Amino acid sequence: MENSTFDFFILTFASSSEKKPMLSIFFVVVYLTGVIANSVTITVICRDHRLHTPMYLFLCNLSIVDLCYTTSTVPKLVHMLLSGDYTLSYHECLIQMYFFLHVATTEDLLLFIMAYDRYIAICNPLHYNHILSKKSCIVFIVVAWLTGWINSTIATLTTFNIPLYSNIVPQFLCEFKAFAKISFPNAGFQLFSYMEVVIFGIGPFLCSIISYILVIIVILHIKSSDGRRKAFSTCSSHLIVLTMYYGTWMSVYIMPPLKDSQVFDLTLSILFAVITPMLNPLIYSVRNKDVKRAIRKLLGCQIGGD
Repeated sequence: MENSTFDFFILTFASSSEKKPMLSIFFVVVYLTGVIANSVTITVICRDHRLHTPMYLFLCNLSIVDLCYTTSTVPKLVHMLLSGDYTLSYHECLIQMYFFLHVATTEDLLLFIMAYDRYIAICNPLHYNHILSKKSCIVFIVVAWLTGWINSTIATLTTFNIPLYSNIVPQFLCEFKAFAKISFPNAGFQLFSYMEVVIFGIGPFLCSIISYILVIIVILHIKSSDGRRKAFSTCSSHLIVLTMYYGTWMSVYIMPPLKDSQVFDLTLSILFAVITPMLNPLIYSVRNKDVKRAIRKLLGCQIGGD
């Protein structure tokens, strides 16, 4: 049937009516926490000139991506829980999938760029400023966002042109894998899906892993324990974020489907698309002395101004 002729029914928590108020409060709290934490991160990086370095420029963009991540999904989810209306029009579903794929692709590439930044900083420090010049950083960021836009446009249009046998989306949002579950068998679409996973998921992940293997090898060759500790501390926050992001991503998109796995799939998807973007800025602010100092300075200026 023609996808554009009907609305889509989002299956999320539709049967657990008694839990809707608590779920709504939970998602509102998570969303607001993420918005505040990411907004503070963006603000302190923009205002503190000592944070105008490649690593923090990439972190600022990661916070922008995480803001877009939750904003593309959580407000509509809360509206569905409170109103009881679990339908999305064709165009609403298309727009949500487009923005979700855009930020997902951009985040994959940004995490690899941040891993590459740590590789250059530790393995090739003398050439750091030359390799990651202001011009190079801008090019990396533009390429990440532009690639996200191109991939999202192609993937969304491809997905919405495949024939579907149902309009019930087994997820809390309109996303790629959920539509693959309700589409008729299509060899071309399956090949496209595998290419998406390999190029924009496994590819950046493996590049990040290789970067950190080389980083760890260099750190282990540092003679002093204090030197090893300082070198590792510069990349520990990103390692945690990388592990958390790809751990949930692989569980959602690579792990083989289980029988009666709807609740399990929804939980993993919420961890990936809602919880992780909220935790990223908190991890960086708690474990990074420069960010903590900049936040204290910002709060001090605000209190002093009042």
